[in-house]
Amino acid sequence: MLLLGSGSETRAKILRSHGIAFRQAGCDFDEEALDHAVPKNFVYHAAMGKMQACETEYGLDTPILCADTVVTAHGEILRKARDEEDARRILRMQSGSDVAIITCMVYKSKEKMFIDLSDTVYTFAPFDETDMVRYIASGEWRGKAGACMVEGFCKPYIRSVRGYESCAMGLTVEKLLPWLEE
Repeated sequence: MLLLGSGSETRAKILRSHGIAFRQAGCDFDEEALDHAVPKNFVYHAAMGKMQACETEYGLDTPILCADTVVTAHGEILRKARDEEDARRILRMQSGSDVAIITCMVYKSKEKMFIDLSDTVYTFAPFDETDMVRYIASGEWRGKAGACMVEGFCKPYIRSVRGYESCAMGLTVEKLLPWLEE
C-alpha cells in the first residue's frame, strides 16, 4: 500500500489499472510560487515540494508517491488554463506542433527513494477549429496541464509519439513498477 500524494483522478486511475494498492490524499504545496522558466527544472521542484509537504504531513510509515506534470510547446511551459480564452491560446500553441509532456515522479519509503524525470513528445496535426471550440465548451480541459488530454481531445491529432503514454497522463508507471516489486 502506498500514499498517492495527489488529487489527480488520472493518476489514481493509472495505479488502479496496474493493481497497485493505494490511498489518495492531497498535500499542501503551492506550485504557483515556483519561479522556474525551464520546464524540467519546474516539474522537478514541484514534485519534490509535493513530496516534502506529504512527508511532513503523513510521515513515511506508508511509502509516498508524488508527481507533477507540465506541458511545453515552443519552449514555453503551458500551465493549467485559467479560463476559456487561455485554453484557446494554449491549444493554438500546440496545434500542428511538437509538444513535450514532462512528468517528474518521486517515490519515497523509509528504505529507498526513486526519482524519475521523463518526457513524452507528441507531434500534433493542426487542430480542427470546430473540434477545439467543442472541447473548450465541454470544460474537460479544466485542471489539465496545457489544457491537453492526449487520451481524449488530442488523440485523433497525434501524428507521432516518442515516450510513454502514462508519462503524458501524469505518472510513468512503467518505471515505477520495478521499485514496487523489490
